[in-house]
Amino acid sequence: MDTERWKKIKGLFDAAQELEPKKREKFLENACGNDVELRREIENLLNSFENAESFMEKPAAREVASMFEDKKTLAANRTTGDLQSEKFIAGTILANRYRIIGLLGRGGMGEVFKAEDIKLNQTVALKFLPDELEKDKAALVRFHSEVRNARQVSHPNVCRVFDISEIEGKHFLSMEFIDGDDLSSLLRRIGRLPSDKAVEIARQLCFGLAAIHDAGILHRDLKPANVIIDSKGKARITDFGIAGLESELKANAGVVGTPAYMSPEQIAGKELTTKSDIYSLGLVLYEIFTGKQAFQSDSIHELLKKQQTTAPTNPSEVLKEIDPIVEKTILQCLEKNPTERPKNALQVAMMLPGGNPLEAAIAAGETPSPEMVAAAPKKGALKPAVAVACLSAVVLLFAFIVFFSGRVKYHEWIPLEKSPEVLAERAASILKKLGYTNAPVDTDYGFGENVNDYYNYADAEQSLQRWERMRSGQPAIIYFWHRTSPRYLEPLQYEMVKPDDPSNDVAGMTKVILDARGRLLEFQAVPPQVKEKTAQTSEVDWSMLFSEAGLDIRNYRQTESNWTPPVYADSSLSWEGTHIDHAEIPVRIEAAAFQGKPVYFQIVAPWDKPARQEETAVTAPVKVAGVLLISLFIGVIIAGVFLARRNLQRGRSDVKGAFKITIFVFLMSLAASLLFADHVPDLAKEEPLLSKMAGTSLFNGALIGLIYLALEPYVRRRWASLIISWNRLLAGDFRDPMVGRDILVGGILGLAHTATIFMMYLLPTWMGEAVAPNPGMSVSYLQSFKHLLATFLSGTSSAMFFALCGLLFLVLLVTIFRKQWLAMFVFWAIYFLINGLFFASGGHWIFWLAPALIGVINVICIARFGLLATVSFFVFFFLTFHNPITANVSSWYFGNTIFAAVVILGLAIYGFYTSLAGQKIFEAKFLNEVER
Repeated sequence: MDTERWKKIKGLFDAAQELEPKKREKFLENACGNDVELRREIENLLNSFENAESFMEKPAAREVASMFEDKKTLAANRTTGDLQSEKFIAGTILANRYRIIGLLGRGGMGEVFKAEDIKLNQTVALKFLPDELEKDKAALVRFHSEVRNARQVSHPNVCRVFDISEIEGKHFLSMEFIDGDDLSSLLRRIGRLPSDKAVEIARQLCFGLAAIHDAGILHRDLKPANVIIDSKGKARITDFGIAGLESELKANAGVVGTPAYMSPEQIAGKELTTKSDIYSLGLVLYEIFTGKQAFQSDSIHELLKKQQTTAPTNPSEVLKEIDPIVEKTILQCLEKNPTERPKNALQVAMMLPGGNPLEAAIAAGETPSPEMVAAAPKKGALKPAVAVACLSAVVLLFAFIVFFSGRVKYHEWIPLEKSPEVLAERAASILKKLGYTNAPVDTDYGFGENVNDYYNYADAEQSLQRWERMRSGQPAIIYFWHRTSPRYLEPLQYEMVKPDDPSNDVAGMTKVILDARGRLLEFQAVPPQVKEKTAQTSEVDWSMLFSEAGLDIRNYRQTESNWTPPVYADSSLSWEGTHIDHAEIPVRIEAAAFQGKPVYFQIVAPWDKPARQEETAVTAPVKVAGVLLISLFIGVIIAGVFLARRNLQRGRSDVKGAFKITIFVFLMSLAASLLFADHVPDLAKEEPLLSKMAGTSLFNGALIGLIYLALEPYVRRRWASLIISWNRLLAGDFRDPMVGRDILVGGILGLAHTATIFMMYLLPTWMGEAVAPNPGMSVSYLQSFKHLLATFLSGTSSAMFFALCGLLFLVLLVTIFRKQWLAMFVFWAIYFLINGLFFASGGHWIFWLAPALIGVINVICIARFGLLATVSFFVFFFLTFHNPITANVSSWYFGNTIFAAVVILGLAIYGFYTSLAGQKIFEAKFLNEVER
């Protein structure tokens, strides 16, 4: 069928379309005469027009003719601006806002004018509704729906729709004016695009279509005529004339579109999905790369049949030099079965050869979606030699930490020779000796720590032996506490029972404090509220309590008591003498009794403060560091709330990812709380405890989710490489090499962090100077295995929190200073200052150098390897710094070392194996040479 034939069809169709249905038959009879085929084609087109449910664009002759006719297109006419409308001439002011410049063209939608927006001083395109549809109420409703849908899309590769207006009963759209040419006319002039340009345009179309789909909209009429190549050579998708919300289309799928670019399901009138637009995209890509349409026919019916039943000619048969990857991508888009097509437009972009779609999107000023970030090119695999070196570094650093733990960590200086169970038996035996033989309803025990009091005393004293004293067990930097109660112990502030929570105020409660060797340090017993009138008062044998403390009462001089007992007593005494292990240190022993029974006993050393009267002193540098840290924390949280709200309003947030993180942290926190908690077999008392734990866990999850909502869109837009592995992990791609690499490298840096702190304490010691052991250990690791597991789970949640806060703070700094290197320097400087102030009490210059190195390690981790590596960094750091690791295999807490080794080496081996991406460690050539 030649062009003249189609011109005739088009002319007769346009004329018949203007007539009433009753007059059309006579018109066609006279116009077509004996040409039965001509009349059939026109009648089919008229029927297609009448049955179409969208007013925006009809599969009419003017559209079908575009496949055969070399005509001026809308975009081509855009450059002339010399056409005048019968209704609006140049200079006409519409709605007191738009000044008409000229007519751009006419289409199925109606007339399109070029105009100036007087208020905003910018050029726009005004798209008018056809006169015949102005009276159609349903059409007007769909017209408003188009604007509502189209305004949701703001993307560099999509034509913006601004507003809807009305003048003299005539509705029109104000749209972005694009100075350029449509892709259809461009292809007719040059045949096809050069390969590199074709890939670039194809990828831009994918980005634009993905943005449309992200707004929940289907285009339904994607074709070259609806793609404008602007003056900068960028592709812009236009004409949402028949786009609709996907949810609406599922209930009412009309057969609307351009036949040459319809999907099989669209032709059949079936339910449409984003896969339908993917098919149309494949047809457009076919034309871009080959210069030919995928399906060609002389009859529209034959064309529609081919679309539904026939596979297109392979692009390589049309263009031999086409890239096989491009051909595979196009053919997959053109699968008849929607389920076999790419799942979304971003996947199509990733399938195209060359370049980095993620970088291209960012360079174009686009915020890539989480799926695009996760689907970034599969890079990140380590070379076998590098992977082996990284795994070796993990092993060596962990071995270094284990070996030198005894010289650095204070738990190794203190003689923790007795397990909690042994010390609990010791405390129970003391209670029996003191006459407290009633079986308690509840008993709890554990380790506590009191670091600051003695460290402050030792810093002021400056004696050479001030730190070596700790090796005797007293001063009791780590102590053991044991509590009993005639009621269930219900802590008020935390789920766990503590030495002072709940308060020791119920008659019959007891508290015993022992040093690491089991020697008595303190004893309390709450006397009965009602005095026993028949009770016989006898003299208390205080020597027995002295003996339990390892003291001889004969070596102590009785004196006047000046400490009031923490419990009610009718008599109190006091003694003075010297310390059990350090004769140069004076001590006081305070004691009290009620009705001839001891209720209070305590050894008071010079560093012990009256806790009910004085707070533990904190050095000025630590106070300053604390204020800075809290200020930063509050600032980050406030900024996080503001940014999260803003991102949600603009639809930028990765809500699915935030939800996954919230649920994960909630479950981790809840599991940790359940393990930490001291439960009671009383539902009435357990229910509030469970509610409190669930509420706290939900708050933790929501807080971390909030920070993620605030942070993630900005990182995705400006620094997307930092969250690629994280997004892949969220997507369930556990075998991705970048995921393994970041876990492995983050773990190395976390261990290096711990090792650097160790060196900060080792170097002065090797130089012959007295340095305090590092107190950075959590006693909760020592309680039991369930406490060890709970602390690990809690630490993992904390690792995510610190990693997200750190990255959010870095992003805020980048936003403020505009340059990444400057933001990283400020981040390092603040980190160095805070840590330097915390370590300043060490009194050695190395305690300022080490924080500087630690800051560098942190900046490298967070700014080079990103979020997942930083989470891994903190997990490895917590396990080796806060966990009481020991090289003594006979120690009762050596299991903590084994637990840390299993987790650290397990994660490291996983990261090592995954980062190889299937590469062999040893070359086969070497093995072949050996066999010879």
